[in-house]
Amino acid sequence: MKPTEAEEQLLSLLRENARLSTAEIARRLGLSRTTVHSRIERLERQGVIEGYTVRVADEHERAQIRAHILIAVMPRQMASVVAALREMPEVRTLHSVSGASDLVALGVTPTVEDMDVLTDRIGAIDGVERTTSSIILSTKFSR
Repeated sequence: MKPTEAEEQLLSLLRENARLSTAEIARRLGLSRTTVHSRIERLERQGVIEGYTVRVADEHERAQIRAHILIAVMPRQMASVVAALREMPEVRTLHSVSGASDLVALGVTPTVEDMDVLTDRIGAIDGVERTTSSIILSTKFSR
């Protein structure tokens, strides 16, 4: 079920700060607290909201090496490659994409040497054809 425009506005506020009080969300959206509470519960039940998380400040993250790792996967190997990547805790997110690469992973490690090891481990997965990495220098914004 596609969220309504009001629900999209609610989701946008939660993306910016999931700790906003129901009263504050209601005030910003011009709705009652009861309505906001009901909509959040419905979005959770429907699986639109899967959970809540912490966004760590870029200053803290800069102490870690972060990289986008583009991964080309051989035909019919996607499921096994995704399963292997899921087992690597250094891989924070994984996206299926169009273009020259099939997947984009966000890798996070304490050192450049560890990132080198991670990209080698990813490249050694059966079904991975090649990888290309770009180290993240800073995050301009995140929602």
